[in-house]
Amino acid sequence: MTVIEVHAEHNYEVVVGRNILSNIDTYLSGVSRIAVIHPESMRDHAAKIRLQISEVESIAIEVPDAENAKTAAVLEFCWMALGKAGFTRNDLIISIGGGATTDLAGFVAATWLRGVKVLHIPTTLLAMVDAAVGGKTGINTSEGKNLVGAIHSPIAVLCDMNFLDSQSTQDYVSGLAEVIKCGFIRDEQILNLVESDLAGAQSPLWEHSAEIISRAIQVKADVVGNDLRETLGTSAGREILNYGHTFGHAVERNERYTWRHGNAVAVGMMFVANLAQLAGRLDPRIVARHRDILAGVGLPTTYNRGTFDQLHEAMRVDKKARGAKLRFIILDEVARPSILEAPDSALLIAAYNKLGQSD
Repeated sequence: MTVIEVHAEHNYEVVVGRNILSNIDTYLSGVSRIAVIHPESMRDHAAKIRLQISEVESIAIEVPDAENAKTAAVLEFCWMALGKAGFTRNDLIISIGGGATTDLAGFVAATWLRGVKVLHIPTTLLAMVDAAVGGKTGINTSEGKNLVGAIHSPIAVLCDMNFLDSQSTQDYVSGLAEVIKCGFIRDEQILNLVESDLAGAQSPLWEHSAEIISRAIQVKADVVGNDLRETLGTSAGREILNYGHTFGHAVERNERYTWRHGNAVAVGMMFVANLAQLAGRLDPRIVARHRDILAGVGLPTTYNRGTFDQLHEAMRVDKKARGAKLRFIILDEVARPSILEAPDSALLIAAYNKLGQSD
């Protein structure tokens, strides 16, 4: 078991290991009532948790699976359930599910009575290394992904790797994109481990899976601790966690959110690697390293669906944009991220065109 400390508006711990949910009682001190927010697919697990914490009154709030949960209508449904249960500021929300569930439940907690406590139990690799850690919460709108949200840190995040054993290979590999991202922006040892066994890395039973997951969470914890609210300065703080996301979110929108998030981020990382090379900032060998690692674990590295104009418009409304200026996190070297602001359109088009090439 690994315990990672996150220093935010309050300090909390992220616990990574197997069979760790038996310790959930340690986080319930002073709690009068609990709401367990879960998707339909997690109904049985939510029931087990409620049974385990039966000494505290609890309710279950079932929400749709995946991104269908992240709507204003579902948010209002959760508020109504809390209101009917008489939820107060002494109460706790527990989320159990993937990243969409933790995003939604965190936003419910942030907005109910201007903020109540939330504890996350992420059940997918993507949620463990990304959505559940760092305090970002939100829902989607027709204009884009996660455009409505708040920063609201949990009291704890319990990452029980037993959940990963039942993930499909495709979903697990999608989550690996965020792990690999952390390797490129901060911790090269993640890349070294993945490169040492590209086939093994695709399974949660791999001998190094707990280590790369913990390392990725540590990267996020360190970055968040230094820049919780993503300050809008000229230096790259928390914003480095967005590596690959500006273009990746545009792909998700273009695909009507039918693509897995990690797959879109993988394409997004290839886009910004190409962009950095074309701007004279990144060695071509590191671009090739992106392609070799991402493709080696089964993630997409090419994309030519939709027009550049469609993707460009989607990027302009992304959260990373500053006014009318597009802003990209790029690499100058592995573990040396920086900002490329308002690149020329010709450069963007050239980087996009490279995504249509397989080598």
